[in-house]
Amino acid sequence: MADLSAVEAAVGAVVDPDLRRSLAELGMLDEVVEASRGVVQVRLAVPLSGWLQEPGARAIADAVEAVGGVKKVDIDTTTMGDDRRDAMLARLAEGKPERPGAPGSRTRVVSVSSGKGGVGKSSVTANTAVALHRLGHDTAVIDADVWGFSIPRMLGIEEPPTAIGEMIIAPAAHGVRAMSMDYFVPQDRAVVWRGPMLHKALEQFLTDVYWDEPEFLLVDMPPGTGDVAISLSQFLPHSQSVVVTTPQPTAQRVARRAALMAAEVDQEVIGVIENMSWFTGDDGTRYRIFGEGGGAELAADLGVDLLGTVPLLPAMREGADRGEPVVVAAPGSEAAAVFDEIARRIVDARPRVRSHPDLVIS
Repeated sequence: MADLSAVEAAVGAVVDPDLRRSLAELGMLDEVVEASRGVVQVRLAVPLSGWLQEPGARAIADAVEAVGGVKKVDIDTTTMGDDRRDAMLARLAEGKPERPGAPGSRTRVVSVSSGKGGVGKSSVTANTAVALHRLGHDTAVIDADVWGFSIPRMLGIEEPPTAIGEMIIAPAAHGVRAMSMDYFVPQDRAVVWRGPMLHKALEQFLTDVYWDEPEFLLVDMPPGTGDVAISLSQFLPHSQSVVVTTPQPTAQRVARRAALMAAEVDQEVIGVIENMSWFTGDDGTRYRIFGEGGGAELAADLGVDLLGTVPLLPAMREGADRGEPVVVAAPGSEAAAVFDEIARRIVDARPRVRSHPDLVIS
């Protein structure tokens, strides 16, 4: 005979992979009954039809089997009614700030910016996010590059977001959740939007998505200093910023403008990342195809740290194309080691504490 109270406790402790709360907290567990000798039936109420997928069902089965005395687990699901679902959503929102980075939020928001396109900013964002996750930090990404969105593909996210009522659940891969215009724009369409439409879309990304206060929210910014940068500075005041450049002086000069923009809107620039720094040939020689020293010079000019110099690596490009960041595809590579160090240095660059605009405590 199975100990049904022990089975119920074990199932109730299983964490829903999307809502990140236990089934008991979410009110999804209705009851556990012994259908026949050694066969336990777990009855759940889920927010949407088809909600329970293989990872969740496997976690429930593993929890029940760990109790002992159970030969088989059957899971029976029904869909919550509107009132019950709304009550669950209200519990999820209870005590949470309206968006990441708002007063009272524990989330550190770090924008990843560049003055120009083509410097590998999105690749840096994706790899840094996964590196932060691998260090044990709950990390999410907003793909705010609304014209050149690429984060979902680089992370290998194939499924679209899920909506529960007015709450949007961002999909994830490699432990990182991401929100992007890529989910909503057909591949054969261009994003031809003016500032107010972009402003509203970004506001929805921040307020309608269930972020659940990640430790880090990386924002992949569009190149330059236009409408999106201004909007995000309003939504995410006092966030931190990282500037991505390449070694050549032209990229460095343009990247400096992105840093100046961050300072203008009261974002703290915490460092510079130099991408495409060198290529290591078969003979072991480092070839600095795009020059040398631009990242260090920019960091010195801004008075911030050079967080890392990222080499050119075929595995990095190949991994981005198939949805495997280099820290996953080639974990022992030069590039992976650099991103691990970048992630550690971002963790250490704690934000300034402010109680008045003119007071800075470091």
